[in-house]
Amino acid sequence: MGEKPQTVEDLEIDLLLEGIFRCYGHDFRGYRRDALKRRLQPLMREAGLSSVSALQERVLHDPGCSARVMRALTERPASLFDDAAYFRQLREAMGPWLRSCPSPRIWLAECVSAEDAFALAILLAEEGLHEKTQIFATAENETLLQEASAGRFAAGRLAEYGYNYRASGGKRELSDYVVRDGGGVVFGATLRHNITWAQYSLATDASFNEFQMIVCRRALPEFGSHLRRRTLQLFYDSMPLFGILGVDQREEMSTAPFVQRYKPIAEGCGLYRRIA
Repeated sequence: MGEKPQTVEDLEIDLLLEGIFRCYGHDFRGYRRDALKRRLQPLMREAGLSSVSALQERVLHDPGCSARVMRALTERPASLFDDAAYFRQLREAMGPWLRSCPSPRIWLAECVSAEDAFALAILLAEEGLHEKTQIFATAENETLLQEASAGRFAAGRLAEYGYNYRASGGKRELSDYVVRDGGGVVFGATLRHNITWAQYSLATDASFNEFQMIVCRRALPEFGSHLRRRTLQLFYDSMPLFGILGVDQREEMSTAPFVQRYKPIAEGCGLYRRIA
């Protein structure tokens, strides 16, 4: 469970999360309460609801409302190559390591946008690793996962994404990897064949394979301390020695037991190598 309730609203949120878990099987009980409030309040205002209890009543009896709530709890801003320094370091670190592995596997945990998966596919292609590497993209929300697997983004973002790609060390042109499709842009078919999309809960599911690289960005900061620790332990259990872990910068990585398990690849970028 997350933090103990401090207010009536905290208690209402706990009951809402318990109802979602029991009715729909999605477990958000380990999320930080302040993060949940920021996500639920706009939804409540839009629906004209004055309390989380009123929202809970809708969620338990209206499948459309439950779907909107679960989207609100799991959707995150998407951008392609959004952190140039991170992607340059990732490219430099993963190339030699994955080339030394006969059949490398990469796990993208809580991957709710096409941009996250296809940015990695582009890096693999440019490092000559795409054909031999399998990407597993997982997320709690099956609807967002299905949307991400379509590989589509708005045409209005193409110029921004092209700039990000070049700034992150891109070796070609972004247009080489995408095609126009009506009012949108779709990543090309050659990038798709090695991506497996699957529903998976970091809160309840066990390790399902060994991965030479695991990436989980933008999700961990919203987890409570217990769920963050569970997730980091799960990643450790799913990775061989010298494997690469990409996560948001958190205090846990510089405290026991994780400080003994990982060495930063570059300071401040959230990339680590397992050393024990």
